[in-house]
Amino acid sequence: MIYLDYSATTPIEDSVLETYINVSKNFIGNANSIHSLGIKSKELLNSSTNQIASLLNIKPTEIIYTSGATESNNLALKGIAFNYKNRGKHIISTPLEHSSVSETLKYLESIGYKISYVKVLDNGLIDIENLKSLITDETILVSIGYINSELGIRQNIEEISNILENYPKTFFHVDGTQAIGKINVDLNNIDLFSFSSHKIYGPKGIGCLIKKDKISLIPLMHGGKSESPFRSGTPSLPLIVSLAKALRLSLENINQKYEIVNNLNNKIKENLKKYNKIMINSNENCIPHILNISLSDIRPETFIHAMEEHEIYISTKSACSNPNVPSTTLKAMNKDDSVSTTSIRISISNKTTLEEIEKFNEIFDQVYNDLNSIKGE
Repeated sequence: MIYLDYSATTPIEDSVLETYINVSKNFIGNANSIHSLGIKSKELLNSSTNQIASLLNIKPTEIIYTSGATESNNLALKGIAFNYKNRGKHIISTPLEHSSVSETLKYLESIGYKISYVKVLDNGLIDIENLKSLITDETILVSIGYINSELGIRQNIEEISNILENYPKTFFHVDGTQAIGKINVDLNNIDLFSFSSHKIYGPKGIGCLIKKDKISLIPLMHGGKSESPFRSGTPSLPLIVSLAKALRLSLENINQKYEIVNNLNNKIKENLKKYNKIMINSNENCIPHILNISLSDIRPETFIHAMEEHEIYISTKSACSNPNVPSTTLKAMNKDDSVSTTSIRISISNKTTLEEIEKFNEIFDQVYNDLNSIKGE
């Protein structure tokens, strides 16, 4: 099997799974309980929270554990919108966002909030001047993803955050789900930051919303005591400890891992150059972990299932997107329908081997030529 859908989800690291099992067996107390078992669990919870805070250079009080990036994004957007609605009801975002952001914005718009979308340049970067022009006294939030999940476009978050420093009443939310563990991330000038464990070889069902202390939110869920006043529920200790370990491992030697992925990405692109009808959509603004291409004369689903017969797994667009709708990212970049409806996504990891990429290229050639020969008959 050759797995090249790492942007959808990653397999859990063996050592992280061992941690999950160990904590599940040996720390059975509720971290909110005051007896010795609860205190033992609370100490481990605090230790993991402190580790995450240290790794991300933030305060432990700025960490809110969630079920994943979807919940984190919902909590960030709705929490800000509901808590600061007396300041204004204007939110700015982009057409490049994950559905957990775009659908939440549609909901907020349906109940009276004004949503503005920044123009996207043909290279996938947002139009900075257009962003500046959209900000008003009513703007309470700007939400822009660090890295687009379809093409891997990396926005200039530092430049955007510097601009927003001139607007102290406007908060900055970044969906960092595709960034964490792949690139170096600086959270100093970001107010809210979302990510998921299952993108960094951790377990599914746990994620974080980093929320700076100066900010308050209206919670999505109300209830009893928990580790954060902004998210009720019994702390899932095995998931939290596993997340801390997965994060630590993902950040180790991150620059060397990036170079490994970059070299593998180049191997695939070099092979694709011989095909005149294949368009490489990912560009110089994209991280190498995601390679998006369009097969102008082959349906993406047909190609993906043909590759699957050889136990090679790739995908179309984002795993959470509607497969029957043209790519909003490519349309925002002014690509025509022949491109936006025929794209596939190959997502690579530092765990991917050169042998796997060589095999992928070999099977890709075979499948692509076979499907084209069938069309020509």
